[in-house]
Amino acid sequence: MPEQKVFLRAEWRNLLIANYTCDPAILQPYLPAKTVLDTYNGLHLISLVAFQFLNTAVLGIKFPFHTNFVEINLRLYVKHQDKGEWKRGVVFVKEIVPRSMITFVANTLFNENYVTMPTAGQISKSANEINANYTWGKASKFSATAQLQTQAIAPDSIEEFITEHYWGYAAIDENQTHQYGVEHPRWNVHPLINYSIQTNFETLYGSNFAFLNAAEPHSVLFAEGSSVLVRKGYPIS
Repeated sequence: MPEQKVFLRAEWRNLLIANYTCDPAILQPYLPAKTVLDTYNGLHLISLVAFQFLNTAVLGIKFPFHTNFVEINLRLYVKHQDKGEWKRGVVFVKEIVPRSMITFVANTLFNENYVTMPTAGQISKSANEINANYTWGKASKFSATAQLQTQAIAPDSIEEFITEHYWGYAAIDENQTHQYGVEHPRWNVHPLINYSIQTNFETLYGSNFAFLNAAEPHSVLFAEGSSVLVRKGYPIS
């Protein structure tokens, strides 16, 4: 398959990522065809991610009122074997954005699971610390404070596992899956000081994820982020 054309360029910045261990039986129904669950040291993980989507251009065009926004998503980790090579990627349970046109384009062209509801984010910095505060829906919040100075992600760490999945997968039907590539440099992380998560996972994501309301994250990351590009996708079967 020749390299696909670039569909989107943007910046993903100030990513808060809370990672929870999960029974694989809960995740199995969300697997698109030709993918299997990926694991970190035998753990099946699902992540709540909040971040800034900045300077967004689709097919080289920056559309007014759609260039800067906050996205909140819940995702799991998968892999797909292509000619003997494992491609590591993610599958989204749900992606929340504030603009209905973003939802329409992503769901139509990428078979994703976007929904539209209010989102917001504030980033502040002091001499030594950085604070991120994200809100969505009626009362959901994800905030964190971290050291301003970033550090490199260690090889074979959970930070590497979470951030180094460069493919997106979404079901087309029982037999076909939409696959698209995401490209960005290796990220740095801000060492975390504290965090707070207030949301109702059952209300937002269904009864399968009600257990997350009482669960403590396995880990929480504050990633600096970078410029990214998303390539046009194509079906695999």
